[in-house]
Amino acid sequence: MLGGSLQSRVIKSQTLPLSSILRPIPPVLDARKIDSMAQTLKNETPDFIPSPAPESIIPGQLPPVDVLHYRSSTGKDFYFAFGGCHRMQAYEKAQVEGVNCKVLRVTKPMLKVYLGGSVGAIVGD
Repeated sequence: MLGGSLQSRVIKSQTLPLSSILRPIPPVLDARKIDSMAQTLKNETPDFIPSPAPESIIPGQLPPVDVLHYRSSTGKDFYFAFGGCHRMQAYEKAQVEGVNCKVLRVTKPMLKVYLGGSVGAIVGD
């Protein structure tokens, strides 16, 4: 199985609560892919294997989602997922609260690359 993106390949996976991860960009989703991943999370045999097929399927697990972590000047933590949309929806559909993640710390200017001028409205600094 791939160990994450180029940026996160060397970062150890950790679990974050699904409810703590913000997804500010609306995804375009394939329902069959989400159903397949939700079945995998529930240790069921998937009805559908997406193409390209994953290198390996481990029942109850999905590859980690890259999550950006920003800590505001007030100490509030913000977690953002800009990729992994199908995996995030699969966790939600399977009602699995703990998401397997690779967390990368970012600065406010780095977040601005993803969020543009709305970064201040979201993180408040």
